[in-house]
Amino acid sequence: MRLAITGGTGFVGAHLIDVAIAAGHQVKALTRREQAPRDGVEWISGDLHDRDALERLVGDADAVIHVAGVITAASAAAFELGNVAGTLAMLAAATAGGVHRFVHVSSLAAREPKLSLYGASKHKAEALVHGSGLDWVIVRPPAVYGPGDKETLELFRMAKLGLMLMPPKGRVSVIHVDDLARLLLAFAAPTAPSNLLIEEDDGRPNGWTHREFATALGKAVGTKPAIVSSPGIVLRLAARADQLVRGPRAKLTVDRAAYFSHRNWVIEPKRACPADLWQPQIATDEGLAQTADWYRAQGWL
Repeated sequence: MRLAITGGTGFVGAHLIDVAIAAGHQVKALTRREQAPRDGVEWISGDLHDRDALERLVGDADAVIHVAGVITAASAAAFELGNVAGTLAMLAAATAGGVHRFVHVSSLAAREPKLSLYGASKHKAEALVHGSGLDWVIVRPPAVYGPGDKETLELFRMAKLGLMLMPPKGRVSVIHVDDLARLLLAFAAPTAPSNLLIEEDDGRPNGWTHREFATALGKAVGTKPAIVSSPGIVLRLAARADQLVRGPRAKLTVDRAAYFSHRNWVIEPKRACPADLWQPQIATDEGLAQTADWYRAQGWL
């Protein structure tokens, strides 16, 4: 396939390009910064608000995979610009360019739009995709981890230190980034079903309790950490402290603390991908160990 990919320089997008190239696809990928040449990849300079760049991106594409989005931001307006306006621009470009297949990467946070500004913006973006008239698929990943991820890195570091501050008691689904990449490619195929809202994970029934996942992280780094369930108010205070110390580089914002505190981030089995189209291949215990090894090799852990 000829694929138009946004977010290709980010964590999920970079893995998506790797998996796509390995599978023999051709990729056009949007970038705001100059990238090194790569076989099978044509880098398109520009951003989601550059109409000419988006026109070049979708030209001759068989499918658009829209990965780009804003995870942390200082205001509702910033989330709207990155997640809502950006999605609208990609839908317009795909429509104008005659590309019918549109795979949109959302988030489980969209299920609870009142919990966070992030979730609200992803929910609005989903509505735009749903009403686009294209052959769309919306994929709501749960927590995504894997080599190169700087979000779950903080959890690995806590596990190594032997003390893990986890959200209040609840459950969470997770997925390895390479399994997610294969899922997105499966739905980019012209014969794949469309007009679907998909929630997928590592295949573990009913997900992981926060304590189970913390224990698995400890195993991956070779520790048995003490696990403390933090009330929501403690997470929000920790978020404010993180923002005071690291400013715009803070990983735990008040907005993120709001949805981390929710008790149910487990996928809905009724929204699972058809088993004959895709199934997870990477068991989470194995994937966490692989990720920890990668962090060590990079000097991150």
